Amino acid sequence: IRTVPTAVGWQAPPSRWVLAATARLPSRFGDFSVVAFERPDTGEEFGVVVRGALQGAEAVPVRLHSECFTGDVMGSLKCDCRDQLEAALAFIGRAERGAVVYLPQEGRGIGLANKIRAYALQDQGLDTVEANLALGFPDDLRRYDVAAQVLRELGVRSVVLLTNNPAKVAGLARAGFPVVGQIPLRTAPNVHNQTYLDTKRDKSGHLL
Repeated sequence: IRTVPTAVGWQAPPSRWVLAATARLPSRFGDFSVVAFERPDTGEEFGVVVRGALQGAEAVPVRLHSECFTGDVMGSLKCDCRDQLEAALAFIGRAERGAVVYLPQEGRGIGLANKIRAYALQDQGLDTVEANLALGFPDDLRRYDVAAQVLRELGVRSVVLLTNNPAKVAGLARAGFPVVGQIPLRTAPNVHNQTYLDTKRDKSGHLL
């Protein structure tokens, strides 16, 4: 029997996360509010960026974005994470309301160190799915039940997801949260991430 390692990313039950603080956040993409959620028992935290009034709102444009240290912070060209994040912020910055839920599940849930190990395997010729499997992980360990709880806490009644990934739609649906539409975020490829994007399309069903 093959044992699948536990994801390094957070795996907390949804009920343990609470809204901790909120403040105004002017940004290059528009005027937002930033909201912090935390687990009081462990001190773990993550953030949500919100635009407009969400209480009772339907069909809210929402991006569920898993953190990416290499792409979002360091500007890596090996993925399209930063491009998608900025496209989502720009879209919501022009809208009446919306939110970006920034989920702490680096490397599709396997953690930063394992993600870098997967990068090394990709340098040897494996694609992103093959590299995760070679490390003993499924191709994607991310979860979206906490995102569903957070959206409920913010008063959102249904969402239009800004995503290319059908697994995010399915993940919210499994958590009982209504998704009434999907808007793909297609960005220009580069020589370093073309294979990565092809793998997303061909093996993970992304709308690319």
